[in-house]
Amino acid sequence: MYVLDSSAFINEYHTQEPIASIPMVREELEGESSYRFDALEGSGMHLHIPEDETVERIERAARETGDFDGLSRTDIRLVAAAFELDGHLVTDDYAMQNVAEKLDVSVEVIAQEGIDEQREWIFQCSGCGREFDENHDRCPICGSELTRKNPA
Repeated sequence: MYVLDSSAFINEYHTQEPIASIPMVREELEGESSYRFDALEGSGMHLHIPEDETVERIERAARETGDFDGLSRTDIRLVAAAFELDGHLVTDDYAMQNVAEKLDVSVEVIAQEGIDEQREWIFQCSGCGREFDENHDRCPICGSELTRKNPA
């Protein structure tokens, strides 16, 4: 089962394999890409709504990798759908690819190059320079903003 992100509809992705998506993807689409979604739904595309427990698991994984703030509610539910369906996630979104890789969900990219390695981001204070594993609104030490940093 291939679980399609909005980029699959925008880039006219085709496969002979069974496909699925989530209803929230339809809300992101406009024009011809929204017609593609409707046509595929009418021809048998499975619409899946992931369980709340799975969504929470994906959110935890996204926090662990540092990608949570870069993912929309739709993105998280798409990864959850691919996880539940034991499917292939079809997306060009790097943050989604990173979280999917952490969860051993296979990813197929469309128009971009895929990620080379899975990353767990760290957050660095722009004021005092301290590093944190989790993102905060402000540095708990000095109150300055935190920026996402690649630990490599």
